[in-house]
Amino acid sequence: MRPTRRTVLTSALVAAPALRAWARTGPVVIVGAGAAGLAAASALRSAGRSFILVEARDRIGGRAFTDRALGAAYPFDAGAEYIHWAERNPWAPIARAAKARFAGEEGWARKLVIDGRPATEAEMANRRAGFSGLDALLVPKAADISLAEAAGIGGPMAVQAAAGLSRLSLGEDPERVSAMDYDRLWSGTDLWVDGYGALVAHHFADLPVRLGCPVHAIDWSGQDVRIETGCGTLTAAAVIVTVPVGVLKAGRVAFTPALPASTQAALDGLRMGAYTKIGLRLDPAKLDPATVGDAVSLAKGGPTIYFEMKPFGRSLTVANLGGDLARDLCRAGEAAAVALATERLVAILGADARDAVVAGRLAGWWTDPYALGSYAIVAPGHAEARDRLRDPVGGRVFFAGEALAGGGAMTVGGATLDGARAARDVLKALST
Repeated sequence: MRPTRRTVLTSALVAAPALRAWARTGPVVIVGAGAAGLAAASALRSAGRSFILVEARDRIGGRAFTDRALGAAYPFDAGAEYIHWAERNPWAPIARAAKARFAGEEGWARKLVIDGRPATEAEMANRRAGFSGLDALLVPKAADISLAEAAGIGGPMAVQAAAGLSRLSLGEDPERVSAMDYDRLWSGTDLWVDGYGALVAHHFADLPVRLGCPVHAIDWSGQDVRIETGCGTLTAAAVIVTVPVGVLKAGRVAFTPALPASTQAALDGLRMGAYTKIGLRLDPAKLDPATVGDAVSLAKGGPTIYFEMKPFGRSLTVANLGGDLARDLCRAGEAAAVALATERLVAILGADARDAVVAGRLAGWWTDPYALGSYAIVAPGHAEARDRLRDPVGGRVFFAGEALAGGGAMTVGGATLDGARAARDVLKALST
């Protein structure tokens, strides 16, 4: 009934100065308390603008989350763990001020296991050869092609290397990744921080947030915006939507009227990767993975898995994987994921590893209902999708998040910068 009622009231609203003034001074609703939503709320608070921040989960931080399910003494970052391009990432000075712990990269992939056996010298040399010169191949030289197509010029070894890079860095198979968008991503120093998710939650802990309050619908048909939530209906001057692209593409939030064709086209050019982690807690009396160092496990017909061994000195190993095979594992569930990671660990460390596994935890963002993927990937031929999604809808609906962060996409830093950008755009729109 509401759309009909609002249509009847349209002329009255246009003629009511008090209501027009309220539309400019009323609160801004922010949907989602991940890094983008938190940054937007912080910026609005600094500007003296009233806001309501709602979050479907029972915590803040979104995909920046330090998981303690394996025990309070065994936390691991289920989502973001690196402060990328630290030279300009806002989280680098925040982490340093908080005296966060950082780890070096001396342990990177010191062991390669193929189909359950140690790789030969020739196989390791072939793998190194595939990565050699890969960066140059992936620079787009013409049309917006995929990473797989770009790497194809370098031959089979380069294609294999591109697949490993894409799945273990982006969480997606290389055939679905725009080489042009990949080339635009910012580079710089990467800081591996202990407890990135906890850092984000602590930094924004003083912001007021309505937790356990999912948004189901946004009606922007009138001068104000009506937001239907699990906690009731909110009325706002504008709304900043920061939920992941996966949630938007699944239609979990209904828009009235429907989003414009240009916004929908931008969403169509994006998809969510499936970067996945499996944390294994180990009995230190039975096994010390630090003696091996980080390792890569490849298997014919199975996912390539990168094992972080004993991160920050904890008796843990964290398996990292991505792409369609990671999606399959997320759908199979935690028990299947822990079993696979354990079997691969046995192939690396020996039979003692099986009894050393005390507990396991799947961080499966692909099946998480409030994420439906790890982070936003641009499809080949849609290199402008991130920029187009920044366009406001009706002057009242604004989108923000890692998906829109340009060169900072797919990172907490990028989401933070874009949340602040969206807040500035809203303040400007409501002041005119």
